[in-house]
Amino acid sequence: MTTTTLNTLYQELAPCTSLDLSKLLPGGIQREVGHFNVFDLADFWETSQLRPGMSYPCRSFYKISLLRSRSRAEYANQTIDIEPDTLVFSTPKVSFQWSPAEVQQGHFCLYSAEFLLPVLGGLTPDELPLFRADGYLVFQLTPTEAARTAFIFSQMQEELASDYAHKYDLLRAYVLELLHLGQKRQTTTALHPAHSAAARLTSRFAELLERQFPLTTPQQRVPLRTAKDFADHLAVHVNHLNKVLKDSTGRTTTDLIGGRLAQEAKALLRQTDWTLWEIADSLGFVDVAHFSHFFRRYAAVSPGAFRTLEAVLV
Repeated sequence: MTTTTLNTLYQELAPCTSLDLSKLLPGGIQREVGHFNVFDLADFWETSQLRPGMSYPCRSFYKISLLRSRSRAEYANQTIDIEPDTLVFSTPKVSFQWSPAEVQQGHFCLYSAEFLLPVLGGLTPDELPLFRADGYLVFQLTPTEAARTAFIFSQMQEELASDYAHKYDLLRAYVLELLHLGQKRQTTTALHPAHSAAARLTSRFAELLERQFPLTTPQQRVPLRTAKDFADHLAVHVNHLNKVLKDSTGRTTTDLIGGRLAQEAKALLRQTDWTLWEIADSLGFVDVAHFSHFFRRYAAVSPGAFRTLEAVLV
């Protein structure tokens, strides 16, 4: 998959706002470390980019969204119904597909890993506790939290448009405040803390599975595809891994792996022009026939038919 570049991203965003490409680029950003921008969702609603069933093509950036309308997200291995006033964190490591269910209101900001380097002391965003912990990064906010978050986004937009010489330092502080809010909510909403050995093994398996994605070039190949592959990597017996995952998730190891492979296959079929052979090869299938047989189990249609149907929806 070709990772979305800044130029490609803004070429896609420009028609959404009826603004020239140059008007979307923040002033002075060329002099800054990394990249940052902030938008209103309402400005994008009239374009097909954000119609139901569309995925947002931003896999090379971090994204924080305040969603104030109903929608649905496919996040890692979960399908999540999003209610108004929900804070969502998206990272390049975790597959995220978003489908609006109604006219959208809210805000989102985009930032690169490099943007936070000056304030993270050499860490990357992925090393923050928020992104290292288990669970998906979708949080329903209280009215007070929602009002505060909306205010932060309005301050971001005000500062981005200002002539203040140190505005990007202030913008980094706003991003950190949102990250800390998510981190606090993650702590208070964790229903099953990972204290037991079984929970730790489940967490390590999930992290190992997700680390293999997204695939960004046809030359990449998924290294771990079977329950035994994962068991060997985790230094446990495959039967023990199977039992732990079945007890903790209700699904078999093979089904968890297959579901994640199918999710990545759908993303590649939607978002790239890779051939079916290239997708099959990257996902570790010996040929297109085996890939098609596998895909039908999860999507009820062939890969080619799925791609055609998705194209019709655009």
